[in-house]
Amino acid sequence: MSDPSPKKEPEDELAGTEAPFVSHLIELRDRLIRSLIAVGIAFGVLAFWPGMGALYDLLAQPMVAHLPEGTKLIATNVISPILVPLKITLMAAFLVVLPYVLYQVWAFVAPGLYSHEKKFVLPLVVSSTVLFFIGVAFCYFLVIPAMSKFIQSFAPTAITAAPDIEQYFGFVLTLFLVFGIAFEVPVAVVVLARIGLVTVAQLRKFRGYFIVGAFIVAAVVTPPDVISQLSLAVPMCILYELGILAAVAFIKNTKAPDEEAADSGSKPAA
Repeated sequence: MSDPSPKKEPEDELAGTEAPFVSHLIELRDRLIRSLIAVGIAFGVLAFWPGMGALYDLLAQPMVAHLPEGTKLIATNVISPILVPLKITLMAAFLVVLPYVLYQVWAFVAPGLYSHEKKFVLPLVVSSTVLFFIGVAFCYFLVIPAMSKFIQSFAPTAITAAPDIEQYFGFVLTLFLVFGIAFEVPVAVVVLARIGLVTVAQLRKFRGYFIVGAFIVAAVVTPPDVISQLSLAVPMCILYELGILAAVAFIKNTKAPDEEAADSGSKPAA
C-alpha cells in the first residue's frame, strides 16, 4: 500500500533573496568604485614610498644585473622616463590590492550562490589569486635572471646590450601575465572536472597530449630561448598533475544536495 502523504520538495535556500535588477547595478557600481579607490590609494602610497623610480629599479634589477658592468637601460622616447615608472607603479598598485578586488567580486556574486557552490567558488578565488602571485614571483626571481644570463652569454663582444625601458617593461609585463596565467592550470583542471566537461579518468588519459601542448605553448608565448621555454612548460606539467589531485578532492567535497542524495541512493544497502 503506497504512502498517501506527498513527499515534501526540498526548500530552495535562495528563495526570497531575489533583488531588483537596478539594485544589482547599483551594488556593482559601488563595488567597482571601491576597487578603483583601493587602487588609487595603493598607487599614492607606492608613489610616495618606495617611489616610482625605486619600483622601476626593482623591476629592472634582474636584467641590469646581467648586463656588462656600467651598462644601463636607455630611454629612446622623450617621456619614457616618466611614463614607464608611472605604468609600473599602477601595475604594482593593482597587484597589491588584487585580493581586495577579488573580495569585492566574491561579495557581489556570493548572495546568488547555493551553499555547495560557495564551498566550490571561494577556494577557487583564493587559490587562483595565490597561484597567479606564485607565477609572477617565479618569473621575476628565477626565469628573468636565468634568461638574461643565457642571452648575454651568447651576445658578441662587439655588441653592448642596452635595452630600451619601454620595450623591457612590455617584455616583463608579458612574461608576468604568461606565467601568472600558466600557473592557473590547476584551477582550470578543477573547474572542467567539477562542471562535468571532463572526468578525472579522461584528464589522466589526456596527460600525454597536455605535455605536448604545454611545450608548444611555451615555444609560442615565451622568447626563443631554452631557459624560458622549459621554465614555463615543466611547471605547467607539474601543475596539471596537481590539478588532477585537487579535482578529486573538490568533486568529493562540493557536491550539491541532490547529487549526494543520488549517490547515497545508488549505494546498495548493507
